[in-house]
Amino acid sequence: MSNYYYYRSSQRGLGRIRRRRRREPRFPFLILLLLLILIAAILVLGKNTGLFVPGRATASDASESSAEETGSLPEETTRSAAEEILRRADRLAAQYDYDAASALIESDASAASSDAGKAALARYAEAKEGLVPQKISDIPHVFFHTLIIDTSKAFDGDSRADGYNDVMTTKSEFLKIMESMYERGFVLVSLHDIAHEVDDTESGGKKMASGEILLPEGKKPFVLSQDDVCYYEYMEGDGFAKDLIIDTDGRIRNEMVMDDGTVSVGSYDVVPLLDDFVEEHPDFSYRGTKGCLAVTGYNGVFGYRTDTDYEGKNPNIEQDRETVRKLAEALREDGWEIASHSWGHRDYATISDEEFEADTQKWQDRVAPLIGGSDIMIYPFGADVGDWHPYTSDNARFERLYSEGFRYFCNVDSTQNFVQLGEDYLRQGRRNLDGYRMWQDKTVKNRTSEFFDVDEVFDPARPTPVPDYKGG
Repeated sequence: MSNYYYYRSSQRGLGRIRRRRRREPRFPFLILLLLLILIAAILVLGKNTGLFVPGRATASDASESSAEETGSLPEETTRSAAEEILRRADRLAAQYDYDAASALIESDASAASSDAGKAALARYAEAKEGLVPQKISDIPHVFFHTLIIDTSKAFDGDSRADGYNDVMTTKSEFLKIMESMYERGFVLVSLHDIAHEVDDTESGGKKMASGEILLPEGKKPFVLSQDDVCYYEYMEGDGFAKDLIIDTDGRIRNEMVMDDGTVSVGSYDVVPLLDDFVEEHPDFSYRGTKGCLAVTGYNGVFGYRTDTDYEGKNPNIEQDRETVRKLAEALREDGWEIASHSWGHRDYATISDEEFEADTQKWQDRVAPLIGGSDIMIYPFGADVGDWHPYTSDNARFERLYSEGFRYFCNVDSTQNFVQLGEDYLRQGRRNLDGYRMWQDKTVKNRTSEFFDVDEVFDPARPTPVPDYKGG
């Protein structure tokens, strides 16, 4: 009862009270006093016992609050966290990293003690028993250039059309090749999975050791790379993406200029398309590996005009350089490796010593700081600095590249597999899956039948015959 209501009730009964004897007790006041005492007692009791009173949490709420204060979690929250751990563990196991998957589950008591956790650990242990070591000499390496997204613009008959037809692959072809290789049991691995540097106790330095790649019976490892991930200026308007970006969700995507001049964000080249494919088919990737991206520097990196030659021309050059640094970091976290493709896309087998030295230094000065350096050299035009014999200290160009930290060297070789493990380097031949290669497969000699059926992959939008443009 409010004070106002009590006041008005007292006034209405005032006349009757005055007619009573003056010593008669005022019962309403006594009742009110008793009520106040009773309410106070309930409040005190509720505080000490946790009984419900207005404005206080329920007993269930109180237990959750207490759990938070003591560091424990409510049962539903604990169950949800354990389910997320099991989901992440299954993803690791799908990519053949059973040790990491088991360790993740065992790191959480709730997940490890659950029936689902115990079943997963048993399943991983059984799967691990069936893994087979892979022979590194049998690992192929395939590569692509920037993918053609709009064939009507790339194959429009201008001076660049023959070059695109020769060395580029269309989006349709790329996706069909990936699907075919997945169905045939191929699994993405990295150059660093094939071999890696270890301490050499005899020399006190480093040496290259063969890696251990463990896959289920029937699975076949391969390396994938992409050349010229720079989105050159000459490609503008010819049906290609314009750059790489990190979208608002933190994913690596492309920007592409549409016919109406608007810029669309999507999967318009190898990186996001392969990311999408692995997201759908995690077992296509060995422990999260994607591929290797080879970059030059004369036109900048990843579609950004970052080279010193653009200073004074590109007003956003410092911002673009920072964007490239962030992209390089994000790409590596996403399972990609980054390689040198020289600074000026030069033929390292034929240029003069002075040109070779200048180009090597430009890449180290202008590109390496943006991408975080690299130990991989992917030769432009596939032109190696030596023949098929192992590199030696007599090879001055190899020694120069080695001094800059390069340990992995990739040329172009049409043989099935070329893998050379030297004492201090790994060398691998790459096979081009482009217009010229597929046209040759259709008409002369098929060198890619273990990967796909060329008649099912070849894009009918290509002009034929496909000329040998001698691109790289």
